[in-house]
Amino acid sequence: MIQKILVANRGEIAVRIIRTAKEMDIRTVAVFSEVDRNSMHVKYADEAYYIGEAPSSKSYLNVEKIIDVAKQSKADAIHPGYGFLSENAEFSQRCTNEGIIFIGPPAYAITQMGEKITARRTMKDAGVPVVPGTEAKVQSDEDVTGIANQIGLPVMLKPASGGGGKGMRLVHDAENLPEAYRAAKSEAKEAFGDDTIYVEKYIASPHHIEIQILTDQHGNGIHLFERECSVQRRHQKIIEETPSPLISPEVRAEMGDTAVRAAKAVGYVGAGTVEFIVDEDQNFYFLEMNTRLQVEHPITESVVGIDLVKEQIHIANGDPLAHTQDSLRQFGHAIECRVYAEDSENNFMPSPGKIQYISEPLGFGVRIDGYIHKGYEIPMEYDPLISKLVVWGQNRKSATDRMRRALDEYIITGVKHNINFLKRIMECPAFREGKYNTHFIDQNREFLFEDKEYDEEYRDVAVMATFINYLNKSGDTADTNGNGTFKKISKWREFGKRKSVMRL
Repeated sequence: MIQKILVANRGEIAVRIIRTAKEMDIRTVAVFSEVDRNSMHVKYADEAYYIGEAPSSKSYLNVEKIIDVAKQSKADAIHPGYGFLSENAEFSQRCTNEGIIFIGPPAYAITQMGEKITARRTMKDAGVPVVPGTEAKVQSDEDVTGIANQIGLPVMLKPASGGGGKGMRLVHDAENLPEAYRAAKSEAKEAFGDDTIYVEKYIASPHHIEIQILTDQHGNGIHLFERECSVQRRHQKIIEETPSPLISPEVRAEMGDTAVRAAKAVGYVGAGTVEFIVDEDQNFYFLEMNTRLQVEHPITESVVGIDLVKEQIHIANGDPLAHTQDSLRQFGHAIECRVYAEDSENNFMPSPGKIQYISEPLGFGVRIDGYIHKGYEIPMEYDPLISKLVVWGQNRKSATDRMRRALDEYIITGVKHNINFLKRIMECPAFREGKYNTHFIDQNREFLFEDKEYDEEYRDVAVMATFINYLNKSGDTADTNGNGTFKKISKWREFGKRKSVMRL
């Protein structure tokens, strides 16, 4: 049985894994880079070890150092979280070779599903529907043009390794194919160290829907239903929800069974996600499999009532699945918003910096997976995720209303962030009606970016200045025990809504 887990990650996912381990009475080991010395996961773990400078290649991707720390701390298991080494087959195998339990799938499953062209062929052989496209590596401009002519434009150019939207190019016109191919190869090489590109038919009005699966070492497999992940910027998700407002119960069951079949086709063990592209008629096609825990896993936990990290640990211990497919139900509706330090008005550019003040929302049905605190400096070297705000409601409307309320309570100063943008999404008619796809932001740009009278940075300064002036004149000062806080915040919000508060 696992007694001590080294968490080979940082930020909110490291904290989230440590929390579950503590509930299971398992000791934890954190690792940290130079800029993460004061991060929450370092303070929360039972032990913490410095592993290198800020660049991930010198710290969180340093396999030798992480293995050394596992041995030094006598950790008998490693949980990779997501990102970094989570889908690295060589790391998984190295753990096995060193006698350390890797809390994730075996190396051969990561290899089969990690390389997209191989995964497409494997899924096709297993009877899983795939998007028409490449069956082999693309070698030249001529190959790309030939495939595009065969399956028809528009097409998507995608890197065979990696994900997160990097290296992807949508091409509508044949004359743009050579330039897009070269650009995709270059970006893929820089991001993933592999410039292999493949081609897929572009599905019009697509939905990005994924199925959460669990498989054990005894051949059992279940799915925990779907997550709708179609609200994206730069091909990266920012809002996810479950159940999907698009698919029917019949299609949900069919997709779930297909996902489990896909996992078993590669001998998968552990928690994983099978991603599908779904058209408006609910035809679905295999996109890829993420051989790890997903960022958005908390919404599945919220509606199914199962701790996925706890299940990962049980599976790694060799335990059979504790649940059958017939025993699982979706109860209510859950939504996750990814809160980023980024500038929504400037193409969502990252905005690292020091947190001056933070007040997180509370209340029934609200969950925060975060790691920052007042005075914490969000480093430029990593993803600028601040937290994941998750809400649950009895139905989609109550969950949407709760998310809007929670976002209204969420206050962060010191860095640019996307909270106001997320709130506008919750208020957007297309989102509230559940009628959206991966083009949501572009199709609703006028609504989402309509407030051009002043930009957010100067608005925040103006609001704070006006609010402080109000307190000074009224003699209403902040008290020490927090009484009246929400009253004061409400007044602050009202100032912020006034169109007379202009740029200073």
